Amino acid sequence: MDPCSLSYLSAANWTSTQTWQLVAIIILVMLSAFFSASETAFSTVSRIRLHTLEGNGVKWAKRAGKMIDRYDRLITTVLIGNNIVNIVLSSLATLFFVSVMTTSQDVAVTVSTAVITVTVLIFGEITPKTLAKEHPEGLVRAFCNIVFALEILFFPFTWLFSQWRKLLVKIFKFKKSPGITEDELLTYVETAHSEGGIDEHESELIRSAIEFEDLDIGDIMVHRVGVVAVPDDATMDEVAKAFRDNGYSRIPVYSGTIDTVIGTIHEKDFLMAFLDGASDFKKCIQKTVCLSANMKISAALRMMQKSKIHMAVVVDEYGGTSGIVTMEDILEELVGEIYDEHDEPEEFIKKTGDNVFVVNGNAPLLDTFDYLGADVKEEFESSSVGGWVTEQMEKIPLPGESFDYNGMHIAVTRSTPKRVAEIQITINPEQ
Repeated sequence: MDPCSLSYLSAANWTSTQTWQLVAIIILVMLSAFFSASETAFSTVSRIRLHTLEGNGVKWAKRAGKMIDRYDRLITTVLIGNNIVNIVLSSLATLFFVSVMTTSQDVAVTVSTAVITVTVLIFGEITPKTLAKEHPEGLVRAFCNIVFALEILFFPFTWLFSQWRKLLVKIFKFKKSPGITEDELLTYVETAHSEGGIDEHESELIRSAIEFEDLDIGDIMVHRVGVVAVPDDATMDEVAKAFRDNGYSRIPVYSGTIDTVIGTIHEKDFLMAFLDGASDFKKCIQKTVCLSANMKISAALRMMQKSKIHMAVVVDEYGGTSGIVTMEDILEELVGEIYDEHDEPEEFIKKTGDNVFVVNGNAPLLDTFDYLGADVKEEFESSSVGGWVTEQMEKIPLPGESFDYNGMHIAVTRSTPKRVAEIQITINPEQ
């Protein structure tokens, strides 16, 4: 036969040694698949899931968690085993093909290289890694004890390589990669939501919790002009009227002017004093705390919890009252709007026509832009729509005055001498 023609195996000269070589090759391919699957499974398994199982007393999860915590040792063990297997497999396969093929030795080596490369690629790499990626937890549970034993067996080698790694770190001074950032965590939440792992409500709750630290008290407080308060010398009937007309459960009490808030009065305490025939309500006044508008709402929440209060006064840099904030205002940033039996939902934005919207002056500015889909990258001093309109026009406008901004026509529909109460926004679809 022409030596350049397709090689074939000689069945007549088949020996028991060749049989054992073939069996060993199959076993080595399986071991290669084992190490490849182990590498992928331990890399992709959910650490949070393992910690949850560990907390429930699952022994294999506890061991697997410890192995993943020392990931450098784990991956070095797997790579050492995989490389030993592949090297032995390549050598043994070459001997096998040389012994069974009737063609020249060079052709046998070439055929051996091609066959083993394809075999290892399909059965030792692609297939096991694909399965491990789809079922990492099951394979980690099946392999963790074996890999743990191999860690002990290969410890001298892993220790040597760990020293080499430390030397490389000192020589090249690698920068330590940061942990999971807030943006990455939000991406994980979006992915879990889109893939059906969590529903929309859970996604919004997690997102609110992540962004909770980014908000300041000034972003959520009730501003000074919207604060309902009573003076400390008001009569019982006047205080009762304030509660009845506004429906609040707590009202601030000031001395002289609203800039000097001395505390709050709870409707329940006032009602008890009123029924008991008290002549004034000063004994019902509870102390409050003062917060800065720049304070993070998470810090404010901890302070209010520690002080056991539900309403705090927000002061400016000069000590004057900027507004008030309640525990409910803070919690609403986590769980959304909270309405009781007497609350009427406030509709900030109402669509009145094609690309035409009527917006309340108290509407949050950034939320309004998001709702309208406006791509606004500027930063403004005002946090409300009414304040933003005043800022843009550099005055408190009269009804009927208007201006254009970023493809939107803004017209003032209602205003008072002190603020903009309502505007109409018409969006230009072309812009």
